Amino acid sequence: MSWNIRQGGGTRTRSIIKSLIQRGSSVIVLSEYRNNNNGRLIRNELLKADYLFQYAGHSPKNVNSVFIGSKIPCDFSQFPNADKNYPGNLISAKFELFELYGMYLPHKEKHLWFDFLNTVNDPSIMVGDMNSGINGLDQKGASFWYEKDLIELHDKGIIDAFRLIHRSKKEYSWYSHQGNGYRYDHSLVHRSLKSVVKDCFYIHDWREGGLSDHSPMVLQLS
Repeated sequence: MSWNIRQGGGTRTRSIIKSLIQRGSSVIVLSEYRNNNNGRLIRNELLKADYLFQYAGHSPKNVNSVFIGSKIPCDFSQFPNADKNYPGNLISAKFELFELYGMYLPHKEKHLWFDFLNTVNDPSIMVGDMNSGINGLDQKGASFWYEKDLIELHDKGIIDAFRLIHRSKKEYSWYSHQGNGYRYDHSLVHRSLKSVVKDCFYIHDWREGGLSDHSPMVLQLS
């Protein structure tokens, strides 16, 4: 499961934790995670729920970053030199068969993360709030930055797991105050892993219930 929890969780943190534990995903990736008291609460409570392997981007306590919690053994990495302006915005967990990249890409800001992602060749899964998408498909308008970079990833064999299952279905993970929908949150898988993608979907009830302004995304592997 990957989920933007909105500014570290705030007063919603305990409800967020409860929902995560009840869902029980093997691996959790949180974006807009913060290294503050709420962040420590998330880590401690998930530790009690058998998420024994944990890592967070090295960012100041008031800066949005990324957290990965896993019930499955893995090795973690961070890539601070890939974009020195946003060093805690992308981390990875290396499992036996693939490497999982969890990210929170800045919204309508210049960054270098897609340059880095386009160098990744090993069997990989990339998840999180990418603050981008395909214009006209992942939103009605044409305001996405980095659409070209996403398309370049697709051309290199990084597959949009949601589109693999749902084709051209219009579904959005975040809505503006004007009611405009955007699919900012993605799960991308290397083509070598295509055969193990069982399902990919959003849990809109969590957003609609006020847990965050983003719907979490679930990637199921067989």
